[in-house]
Amino acid sequence: MTNQYSPIALFVYNRPRHTLKTVEALLKNPEASSSELFIFSDAAKHEGDRSAVNEVRAFIHQITGFKTITIIEREKNWGLANSIIDGVTAICDKYGRVIVLEDDLIFSEHFLGYMNSALNKYEDNQLVWHISGWNYPIDPSGLGDAFFWKTMNCWGWATWANRWNKFSKKPDEMIRGWSPQKINAFNLDATYNFWRQVKLNRKGKINTWAVFWYATIFSHGGLCLNPTSSYVMNIGHDGTGENCRNSDHFSMYQFINEKQDIVLPDLVKVSDDAVCRIKIFLDKYARQSQALYWLRKIQMVSEIYF
Repeated sequence: MTNQYSPIALFVYNRPRHTLKTVEALLKNPEASSSELFIFSDAAKHEGDRSAVNEVRAFIHQITGFKTITIIEREKNWGLANSIIDGVTAICDKYGRVIVLEDDLIFSEHFLGYMNSALNKYEDNQLVWHISGWNYPIDPSGLGDAFFWKTMNCWGWATWANRWNKFSKKPDEMIRGWSPQKINAFNLDATYNFWRQVKLNRKGKINTWAVFWYATIFSHGGLCLNPTSSYVMNIGHDGTGENCRNSDHFSMYQFINEKQDIVLPDLVKVSDDAVCRIKIFLDKYARQSQALYWLRKIQMVSEIYF
């Protein structure tokens, strides 16, 4: 195990207000001044995005407060998935590990401390593939400060090169080769339909990366570390993100963990209790989302006919 500060990869596009908040929150972490920051700025996909992309680029060139700052400006639009896959691969190849952030996240002041501690502690344990900074808002009592499970969260995460280099994005092979039993387990015993994203990628309706990183971890029997209470909050559910819906409903569940001295588990084993609580939350969230969907439908019909 080595004690070091991981390089940080930040992926930005056309959201200057979000990017500002992300960087401001990150700079409140004491470890920021000792961390190397790599900012990947995607080029405009449409002419209408060009002004906002340029505004983001003007801002990131003014950032200070990190050990070093390296800016990679894409000359053409890569899209978020391709940019993240390429950027994470490049940083892992050079440094052996990486903390990965997007431009719609804000953090606890102890986020980097938690992420680096976990990267250092589990570096040599090949069962651990992924460190998440976010968790579902479950009851934390009796779970400790962090736990392991098989599912991947991507709102502020980290990994190592010798795990990431096994990343595979092959939806055709997955759809041909995965059994119904494996798909059901992948979907948290039918609690959440992750598999739908695989099928949508295959059809070309979306182009994402996270579900395939989860599938890679899942297929190799890897485990993911989650804090019991989140060190990250997503502020991108306002309709501005590439893959995030406009959803005020979800933001009501978010809060940030301000605990500094987190105790990481020595036993690398799935927490059945934590998984059960997450399933309960997802089931409740799904039912509330469905009710909200039909309420909005009724409101739209009422506006048309009454």
